[in-house]
Amino acid sequence: MPGSLLRAMTRALLASFCTIAFTAPVTGEEAAPQRTDLSAKDLKRVLKVTEPTTDFSKAEQFEPMQGGAGTSTKPINGDSFSHFSANITFSEEETFKLGNALFRKFWVSSPSSTQASDGLGPLFNARACQNCHLKDGRGRPPEGNADATSMFLRLARPARTDEERQAVADLKAVNFPDTTYGAQLQDMAVPGIPAEGRMVITYTEEPVALSGGETTMLRKPAYSVADLNYGPLEADTTLSPRVANQMPGLGLIEAIADADILAKADPDDRDGDGISGRAARARDHRTGEMKLGRFGWKAQNASVRDQSSSAFAGDIGISTPDAPRHYGDCTEAQEKCRSMPNGVQARLGDTEAPDPVLDLVTFYSENLAVPARRNVGDATVLKGKSLFYGAGCASCHTPKYVTRRDAANKAQSFQLIWPYSDFLLHDMGDGLADGQQVGDASGREWRTPPLWGIGLTEVVNGHTFFLHDGRARNLTEAILWHGGEAQPARDRFASLTPEERKALVTFLESL
Repeated sequence: MPGSLLRAMTRALLASFCTIAFTAPVTGEEAAPQRTDLSAKDLKRVLKVTEPTTDFSKAEQFEPMQGGAGTSTKPINGDSFSHFSANITFSEEETFKLGNALFRKFWVSSPSSTQASDGLGPLFNARACQNCHLKDGRGRPPEGNADATSMFLRLARPARTDEERQAVADLKAVNFPDTTYGAQLQDMAVPGIPAEGRMVITYTEEPVALSGGETTMLRKPAYSVADLNYGPLEADTTLSPRVANQMPGLGLIEAIADADILAKADPDDRDGDGISGRAARARDHRTGEMKLGRFGWKAQNASVRDQSSSAFAGDIGISTPDAPRHYGDCTEAQEKCRSMPNGVQARLGDTEAPDPVLDLVTFYSENLAVPARRNVGDATVLKGKSLFYGAGCASCHTPKYVTRRDAANKAQSFQLIWPYSDFLLHDMGDGLADGQQVGDASGREWRTPPLWGIGLTEVVNGHTFFLHDGRARNLTEAILWHGGEAQPARDRFASLTPEERKALVTFLESL
């Protein structure tokens, strides 16, 4: 393991035991935050169990249970991402199942005889949460006969005035939508109005030489739009493709102490290891309070609830108490769209998905179980794990945490979990840059995605497309696309022998 990596991880562990209010990005000379949810006895235990391993001869204690006590140990199959956490109560199982029904529910256009289900759109990308997160798994780009439901284009333009720049700095806005088409391109619409247009993807193949005489091909995507029905996009509108993230373990991620994430931030790279992760800020949708962003490709949401309300409004066009946008992403320029009937039913509430719909969907999303690891003691897996650490991958893909003692749900409290992410923003280089700022995240930065469950993508979703836009057709390609702060780790991977690269990928497939 490189000395800088060990120092960085040790520093983080020694500093990372606190619960704090997140108000601003942490910079170099600020004192490390301190956890207050742990007793001295707890602190000692947590320090011991989260210490980075240096022994790759055998599996670590508790390593198979990567979601803590809530880990699913059910047989591996297409439903592996859809089980409830093993440690929720019997009554919570009912809440989970109700949330599951709403997650799968198809919304319909207004007016409709099914008044509890109308309000779709009028412009939308999907009719149900499940359409994007099929089997609670990872989305994909349209390939062959596949449609584009689980992938869409974010639309945004940069700030143009000092006032707009200040609004982004204060997170009163994360960016600015296209005046006509809004914050994302909607490729479907209710009867009576046209959809906005469709996403077009073209790929070029680029060869990459690897050690041992191997060559792999990376496909470089280019994005455009076609069949625009409301006029042209603004000249400075950027297109950012996004595939849906997989769902298991979200509640556990929310239960990680803020300070355990903040302690790993090193925006000025003061330790000189080339890794300068930055914490993202996000405003709570209900209170406006500044919090730590940890969900979404650019960490633009602080909670599972905020992520859910954003998806209801932006993807389906359904209003909730947290995002009461009855017309979804319809803009003022789309007059007919905004004149269409909405699905608000006074007897049910003042939004199309009134309480407790969002509560139930949030609970469901928070309590999808992380599947158990496979083959943790296998010799090839252990070798791959050693190479993963040695290449520096663990500098950003932090293996493990112990969640807060005071987590909102006891099922997520004081759990040893293995998400393999620092949940920080990192500059990933020109190759992965989308040119679109989202709050604190620049057009070159992405949140480190958790890796747990990544090895079951093909089993659950029938594909192996990775990264924010699914350009990588396998895990090797995904690693080779890493640039910026991750360039040294990527280069170490490329310089491994073919056998070593295979072992590292085998380790990832065991997660």
